[in-house]
Amino acid sequence: MIFDIITIFPRMFKGFIKEGLLGKAVKKDLLEVNIHNLRDWTDDKHKTVDDKPFGGGLGMVMKVEPIFKAVTDLKKNNDSRVILFGPRGKRFSQSSAHRLSKANHLIMICGRYDGVDERVSQYIADEEISIGDYVLMGGEIPAMVVIECISRLIPGVIGKEEFLKERISSTTAIEYPQFTRPAIFKPSSSEEWKVPDILLSGDHKEIAEWKDSQGRII
Repeated sequence: MIFDIITIFPRMFKGFIKEGLLGKAVKKDLLEVNIHNLRDWTDDKHKTVDDKPFGGGLGMVMKVEPIFKAVTDLKKNNDSRVILFGPRGKRFSQSSAHRLSKANHLIMICGRYDGVDERVSQYIADEEISIGDYVLMGGEIPAMVVIECISRLIPGVIGKEEFLKERISSTTAIEYPQFTRPAIFKPSSSEEWKVPDILLSGDHKEIAEWKDSQGRII
């Protein structure tokens, strides 16, 4: 899979795409993450990507022209899917990740300032995505969230296929409480924080049933 990210802060992604399992996946050519500076598609000497909103307002709005040029240049074929990040978008979920993981090429537009010209959503993006009911300073963090979530579903990225099968079904993920050594932790002389006895029992059937009962589907 190829991820093409359009942003005005490309350096925000440098560490992200080099660390952890994602960095290893990039090195193994299991996926490709390309970061593009939107200002490269501007024509004026100031490399302007924003302007004042029609109708008035306190903030600035990202212009449609450079985004159109960037997406046009980056689109490889009809398999390319264009995503705009914004607070009015559809809520991202595990099922969204499964759906998008079927694509070969994702172009992600990271908004900034007070918003993005609505014509980007209307005519350029295939869909608008939000990662939650709150407002961030830009679309870079949502892009990282979506890339990481989708990348986990690409064969070979997380290493053990069994791990993915254990935690993720066809369109959902299951999260249950996790514990590790020591079995008893004493934060003070009068307290003991214990691991549930069932997890120390060695009874794999009962442990599996406990995980099912404690798990939360997301």
